[in-house]
Amino acid sequence: MDDRYGSDVLARDPHGSRKPRSVEVPIELGMVVEDAQTGYVGAVVRVEYGRMQLEDRRGATKSFPVGPGYLVDGKPVILTAPRRPAPKSAARTASGSVAVTGARARVARTGRIYVEGRHDAELVEQVWGDDLRIEGVVVEYLGGVDDLVGIVEQFRPGPQRRLGVLVDHLVPGSKESRLADAVRRGPGGADTLVVGHPFVDIWQAVKPARLGLAQWPVIPRGTEWKHGICDALGWPHADQADIAAAWRRIRGRVRDWTDLDAALIGRVEELIDFVTRP
Repeated sequence: MDDRYGSDVLARDPHGSRKPRSVEVPIELGMVVEDAQTGYVGAVVRVEYGRMQLEDRRGATKSFPVGPGYLVDGKPVILTAPRRPAPKSAARTASGSVAVTGARARVARTGRIYVEGRHDAELVEQVWGDDLRIEGVVVEYLGGVDDLVGIVEQFRPGPQRRLGVLVDHLVPGSKESRLADAVRRGPGGADTLVVGHPFVDIWQAVKPARLGLAQWPVIPRGTEWKHGICDALGWPHADQADIAAAWRRIRGRVRDWTDLDAALIGRVEELIDFVTRP
């Protein structure tokens, strides 16, 4: 029989059911957080004594209490203390390789890996340094690749003395691609591997999310790229010291290989395999 009075109007709250509910999320360094009350947005750079420091895109920091009242990816969250890492069966290096405890660095091979600049060498060392020492591979930076053909000829690569070269902006039609072709056709080309990533500069190989960015800014042609990036992000860029400080800030956000673009990871691994192949 129908109930002519209908259902209990108090049985359901039509307003409360629509409100998104906060979920607990452990804090991670580098996590981009928005304070719901003030709208302040920044990446987590420190967590201690129940408070966290957020750094905004201009490098300014502000302290907030750990707890409710924040947004992550636009969703309400209750931030909790960072998770303690679970015990691992085998420790890993920053590159993801199994760490060899107590192993001594191998005597350096005669083969080498050349990279284009200082920043490239620093990033490769930071992520692959443990692996390179175990394998006895030395990484050197060139300060540019305009004379790459002459550099390779002077090195005199051979079957027991392989040379790997990592260059920036290796895309079809670029200066770098023409140099790579010339090296392959030249003396020692069979024992030299030139590979590269598609980025204008090694900075772009760091995932933009690590800096709280959706993507790296696009810098117009004719503008020096590093200065343009710093300008777009509101960072100082008056001199080389400012550029060096910007790179330290970027590199400081890199924890391990997962913070790098796959286009760089694959090429570095390829070079290590090439120069260490029996």
